[in-house]
Amino acid sequence: MMRTRPLKVALLGCGVVGSEVARIMTTHADDLTARIGAPVELAGVAVRRPSKVREGIDPSLVTTDATALVKRGDIDVVVEVIGGIEPARTLITTAFEHGASVVSANKALIAQDGAALHAAAVEQGRDLYYEAAVAGAIPLIRPLRESLAGDKVNRVLGIVNGTTNFILDAMDTTGAGYQEALDEATALGYAEADPTADVEGFDAAAKAAILAGIAFHTRVRLDDVYREGMTEVTAADFASAKRMGCTIKLLAICERAADGGSVTARVHPAMIPLSHPLASVREAYNAVFVEAEAAGQLMFYGPGAGGSPTASAVLGDLVAVCRNKLAESTGPGDSAYTQLPVGAMGEVVTRYHISLDVADKPGVLAQVATVFAEHGVSIDTVRQTGKDGEASLVVVTHRAPDAALTGTVDALRRLDTVRGVASIMRVEGE
Repeated sequence: MMRTRPLKVALLGCGVVGSEVARIMTTHADDLTARIGAPVELAGVAVRRPSKVREGIDPSLVTTDATALVKRGDIDVVVEVIGGIEPARTLITTAFEHGASVVSANKALIAQDGAALHAAAVEQGRDLYYEAAVAGAIPLIRPLRESLAGDKVNRVLGIVNGTTNFILDAMDTTGAGYQEALDEATALGYAEADPTADVEGFDAAAKAAILAGIAFHTRVRLDDVYREGMTEVTAADFASAKRMGCTIKLLAICERAADGGSVTARVHPAMIPLSHPLASVREAYNAVFVEAEAAGQLMFYGPGAGGSPTASAVLGDLVAVCRNKLAESTGPGDSAYTQLPVGAMGEVVTRYHISLDVADKPGVLAQVATVFAEHGVSIDTVRQTGKDGEASLVVVTHRAPDAALTGTVDALRRLDTVRGVASIMRVEGE
């Protein structure tokens, strides 16, 4: 039987995503009612600039007092799309205390304080959903948390930032340098005026923390994620990648150790073979590759950002939370029963592509090979070119602990015959 009393929704933030959430709630009201089993009503919108005209939103719903809105007591669901740590964290916990469940798109907050927020939700008997916090419209959190709940996930490998993928794709396809590709991304609206969060990997690291925690049922915080940005990637790196039959992507990689005793999470640029599905992900699209014991290899692909795609994920969570409200139940919460330790980057087994500027004289290759042997790192391939006393030496290693590889590079820098390390990049996706 359809309930006639509407479920009331408070919207915190009405920017690109929030305004699209409000629009869909209005234009798809009948469909949402049918899918939920009760109508949903936008009961209030908290913003910083109330004077701004917001098409399709009743001005009487707009307020600058977000705290008063979440404290009203008649709000069933709070949708938080303001971002950042505060006041979002306090508003969410206040919403729980006053009877509301929460749908959030706040990756930074979930990555940093997800465990505490889940605990607050459980204490008050509320839901906390955040599909939109990772990879925009791509259904990813719910499949990991629910569809694969009976399986064992061993690895999550993905492109989770559209801005960086657009830049790297432009460098790959046009031969542009980093700054030129960044300027194009900015002009097209893919990059913010200050792109630091994207190009230095902070955005992807927050998403990696969330994915690792859900995939491996353990606590992974933002501080646990190893992070490298992509600002040092050059056209020469792409030329080297092409010679190896690879391209370069900024990857978020979450792995369970071979012995199952720990997990790692990391974000960094890496060469991946053109044969890997992630290599064909173009422009600002996202894709995540999941490897599970029973399900095998799964790939999730689609637009990872933007108002409409992100709002789609928010509305999916809103429908789920509203259904739970009607059933007087809550959905899946935090699952961290394994309590696995998070390993350091030095423990990760990986491969390196190293380009060295060296003296062009006899014995240099032997010296370099000796350094690798002393650090227990096996060489896969070597390519040397040079003339007039200078040479370039490109070494690709077999897999080894990252600490051994970084130690090797440090030792190479101390050789008199090595003029400099032109580039270092990990190789993934074999």
